[in-house]
Amino acid sequence: MTNTNAAVLKISKSSSGSSLTISLEGRLDTTTAPQLESEVKGGLEGVTELAFDLSALEFVSSAGLRVFLLAQKAMKKQGIMTIRHPIPSVLKVFEVTGFSRILTIEK
Repeated sequence: MTNTNAAVLKISKSSSGSSLTISLEGRLDTTTAPQLESEVKGGLEGVTELAFDLSALEFVSSAGLRVFLLAQKAMKKQGIMTIRHPIPSVLKVFEVTGFSRILTIEK
């Protein structure tokens, strides 16, 4: 028997010079957050501009927010980080948790 509600997160990266865009599709929760965390931890060397494209992210949990916070902390030392195009329900999570005051979000 397979779980059809299993969390799935697709991570795509594109870079140009010292800019890196990480596009997320699916759900960012306790199951998938470690996957993104390892991508972020291993991929920020030499990056001065980091952007997360959340236009296809359907859900974010506190575990996912923690990864964004870790990325923000790392980027404060070497450049800037932007959250781009979150869908309304994900944007609401950022607003309710106060993360919209901590992170740079482009709607």
